[in-house]
Amino acid sequence: MPPVATGGDEALDVVPVRHYGRWAAAVAAVAALIGLVGSLAKNDNLHWDVVGDYLFAGLIFDGMATTLWLTAAAMLLGLVLGTVIAVMRLSDSPVLYGLSSLFVWAFRGTPLLVQIIFWGYAAALYSQIKIGIPFTDITFVSWDTNAVLTPAVAALLALGLNEAAYASEIVRAGIQSVDPGQAEAAHSLGMRPGLTMRRIVLPQAMRVIIPPMGNETINMLKMTALVSVIAAHDLMSNVQEVYAQNYQVIPLLVVASCWYLALVSLLSVPQAWLERRYGRGTTRGRSTPALQRMLGSAGTSWARRTKKEAGR
Repeated sequence: MPPVATGGDEALDVVPVRHYGRWAAAVAAVAALIGLVGSLAKNDNLHWDVVGDYLFAGLIFDGMATTLWLTAAAMLLGLVLGTVIAVMRLSDSPVLYGLSSLFVWAFRGTPLLVQIIFWGYAAALYSQIKIGIPFTDITFVSWDTNAVLTPAVAALLALGLNEAAYASEIVRAGIQSVDPGQAEAAHSLGMRPGLTMRRIVLPQAMRVIIPPMGNETINMLKMTALVSVIAAHDLMSNVQEVYAQNYQVIPLLVVASCWYLALVSLLSVPQAWLERRYGRGTTRGRSTPALQRMLGSAGTSWARRTKKEAGR
């Protein structure tokens, strides 16, 4: 902090408050972390040789590829469908509002694991998927359900439809955050409601929509592990297949955890950038990362001490 001028010739050197309790808590936390890491490193039951053998195995990379495309496809399906449902929920039509509310109620009110199992075993409910005239025996085309709803397709439908229910609420909140006067001004210029929504409302709503959507993407990446119950050949499914044969459960779970942490860390970088990009002007409190604040404080203290010694 800069010196404070007084009535005399000398200036008072303001010393910041020392937070000894905070430093003590930090030292205790670091010590506990070092102890935990050391305990895990020396634990023979983890079988680090097995972890090293499977960490870069081809089967693991095949599962990661499935996990990544499931995440991307489910998020795309959820975002597109969620936007449509959000617009329907804001519609003045009671039919559109009722159908969209029913969709959100059904897919948000049941566990995702139940939905994955339901889509995975949908053939037990309908053995054939038919297109024809309802309530008659007239069928134009039909497919075998098991041939259409493969484990990958079932996983995509379950993840995408579940995400659509949550994405619709995020999009609806973003749309409602825009000042209604924006839409009224557009209507006064002769713009139709659909054009107003696409050109005026949604671009402004992105400020509220995009940051939580980044968090939803990270959550979706982790939720793909649930599709292992229907053997969708994702990362977790392939890991389970391996430890079902060699019984090395903990080492294989460590392998899966390492790759999930790596993928989530990569996704956290654009998420943090989006939060800063679209949160400019609205962020309250400290938005600077803790490490940067610590380094900045250390640099400021060093510069202050250097200046003081130079003055002497």
